[in-house]
Amino acid sequence: MPKNQFIDPKEVRKAGKITFKDIPVNQYQKSVSDEKNSFSDDDFIRILRDMQIIREFETMLNTIKTTGEYQGIAYNHPGPAHLSIGQEAAAVGMAYTLSTDDYIFGSHRSHGEILAKGLSAIHQLGEKKLTEIMQNYFEGTILRIVEKELKGDVKDLAVKFLLYGTLAEIFARETGFNKGLGGSMHAFFTPFGIYPNNAIVGGSGDISVGAALYKKVNRKPGIVVSNIGDASASCGPVWEGISFASMDQYRTLWEKPYQGGLPIIFHFMNNLYGMGGQTYGETMGFGILARLGAGVNPDMLHAERIDGYNPLAVIDAFRRKRKVIDDKKGPVLLDTLTYRFSGHSPSDASSYRSKEELDEWMKYDSINWFGDELVKNKIYSQDKIDALKEHVAGLVKKTVALVTDDSISPHMDITKDPDAIGRLMFSNGSAEKMEEEKPGVLIPMEENPRVKQIANKERYAFDKDGKPFSKAKSFQLRDGIFEAVIDRFYKDPTLVAYGEENRDWGGAFAVYRGLTEALPYHRLFNSPISEGAIVGTAIGYGMCGGRVIAEIMYCDFLGRSGDEVFNQLPKWQCMSGDLIRMPVVVRVSVGSKYGAQHSQDWSSLVAHIPGLKVVFPATPYDAKGLMNAALQGTDPVIFFESQRIYDVGEMFHEGGVPEGYYEIPIGEPDVKRQGEDITILTIGATLYQAIKAADILKEKYDISAEIIDARSLVPFNYEVVIESLKKTGKILLTSDACSRGSYLKDVAQTISELAFDYLDAPPVVVGSRNWITPAYELEQHFFPQPDWMIDAIHERILPLKGHQVKNNFTISEEIRRNKLGV
Repeated sequence: MPKNQFIDPKEVRKAGKITFKDIPVNQYQKSVSDEKNSFSDDDFIRILRDMQIIREFETMLNTIKTTGEYQGIAYNHPGPAHLSIGQEAAAVGMAYTLSTDDYIFGSHRSHGEILAKGLSAIHQLGEKKLTEIMQNYFEGTILRIVEKELKGDVKDLAVKFLLYGTLAEIFARETGFNKGLGGSMHAFFTPFGIYPNNAIVGGSGDISVGAALYKKVNRKPGIVVSNIGDASASCGPVWEGISFASMDQYRTLWEKPYQGGLPIIFHFMNNLYGMGGQTYGETMGFGILARLGAGVNPDMLHAERIDGYNPLAVIDAFRRKRKVIDDKKGPVLLDTLTYRFSGHSPSDASSYRSKEELDEWMKYDSINWFGDELVKNKIYSQDKIDALKEHVAGLVKKTVALVTDDSISPHMDITKDPDAIGRLMFSNGSAEKMEEEKPGVLIPMEENPRVKQIANKERYAFDKDGKPFSKAKSFQLRDGIFEAVIDRFYKDPTLVAYGEENRDWGGAFAVYRGLTEALPYHRLFNSPISEGAIVGTAIGYGMCGGRVIAEIMYCDFLGRSGDEVFNQLPKWQCMSGDLIRMPVVVRVSVGSKYGAQHSQDWSSLVAHIPGLKVVFPATPYDAKGLMNAALQGTDPVIFFESQRIYDVGEMFHEGGVPEGYYEIPIGEPDVKRQGEDITILTIGATLYQAIKAADILKEKYDISAEIIDARSLVPFNYEVVIESLKKTGKILLTSDACSRGSYLKDVAQTISELAFDYLDAPPVVVGSRNWITPAYELEQHFFPQPDWMIDAIHERILPLKGHQVKNNFTISEEIRRNKLGV
């Protein structure tokens, strides 16, 4: 919404037409003979060798999966093995020109890409650098195995290191590249620029865009290649990622050093099938996938179809497209035609395609064709090709023997070390900044108009006589978040924030008001309305070394980013084997007044997912301290905020909200009011309803309630609650989440187990009704109210003398509602 971009109705309403440029299809027609001046004989031979290594490696996996042995070595691999036999030329051609500064992301079918990129890196790196990488990776564990058992010079050792680390990861060995926690579909090796492959079809489509954003914002060398399949062209993360990568603002609004398109190639490995669905003629309508580029931007993504059965054609395309990216005209779409001889997986009998089709494609097997070309051009003899095949088979056999030897390559011993995986779920790191560069800002912080305005606010809600200050004069919850965020922007040069309406508007709820004046475009910008890509790009940005605040405007929109929040963000730290950090804060605003699709508290859904820290502050003091902690950490944090309390002042921390920096440890609940007779545990905005209920309990029934604000959902320290229960013996738990399946139901069960001896009555949960969220005028019948809490206490915990019940919290009513599912 930049005011400097005037949308003139006279221009946009003019009659006209859209014209499209031609999209090249299989234009590369050179032979090996034609390319002799561009490649040395050794180059040609290396291309063949790399294809042979990939073919033998995957043939080995297929043989083990289907027969239980390889070259006399018996082994049962129960895990997945999605093979790309037949696609070797596309993988090798893709990787040939890439350096370790260039990052590749892949799919569930990316063993070949891992090996191709690794082999290319080994060729390019010097022996000293290769030795350093191997020695430093997991303190040299893999190198010691390879050196002892396989031997060879540095380059040979590096090839064996690559094969061993990859296969050990596929076979879930602790000596794998990711300690066996990634496996076949998630293996990667970042020192060679091999970033995570992804088991979710199209999952890399937006994550890889975040990596390209990281390179652009932090001015890092190299490009990003998103290796995804043709079937992923129907997936949301891919389209959202393409939209995010193609935003006009990179060219029109970003400052000069940062201007230009993102450095990314969307590389569709188009084998014409998505599992058993044929994308050509059945499940898609594009005919030729490169056509998709035409609808994205005027450059049509520089889209092109290339013959992925010819490695030289792929190399040529990557050289040309790199020039496009170097000219800051990315992103790029490449439709690389290929074909897999293997099924979707070894259990796939390929019943969806004919034997005639498979036989016809095998006539054009890239490895056989390329070998014949080398013989025909007197670059390599058939005897040498046969010897190469034999050498590669021997190398793979030795690798299999090592990896399947439990004494050399053990699985992670969870019996001996029960916390081995648990320790990797969170890094629990602390880092003021992710890099040492000077942060890019537009003005000194003290000159910021909002900073000046906040300096005149009252940082405690009440004056010396206990009278509340007006909302306009009070330091509000939104101010607490703002102070933590702007402070970090002036400390961490990598920090970026984006989402819908983040810039100019100041965020939909005015939290970011004042940031536009402080920050250049590349650090604070508006994204497309693409919640999946907002979170997905944050994941890619974070795993590459940056820090991100991604905003989901309404909690209800988490569904749009479900895979990214539930299946991607929480998992990569652990699946990396503790190598990747994920300093990503996702701000989620919980609404009200806007009805069924804009007013839901889904904090319980997020808390259910292992690998996410989840916080929900309800006071300005806690909001600032928890945001500081989240932004100091290196773990993914889902930061819930209630729209109903953005304007509250600090009522509990008597010193008010400190002006300086402080942190509140994530996971520590806080006693907001001392009491003796009953404990009330709250999450989010229900804190204020619980305070009202506590006041009524005291005034009418002389009951002293202790109020505990959870502040965090994950992690959560139960010791504070147990200490309270030792006094009170009774507890009511309340939040705005629907009661069925809520996080507080889990807390109640845990309390019953941990504090059974201290309880005089079962814990009772008061949540929102199991309905749609109704209109604002009816919300008092949906969200927990003070009288609900008092009625629940009376009916289920502690009879209140003379109390007149307004709401039915009896056991029989709970049974009735559950029978109805409401």
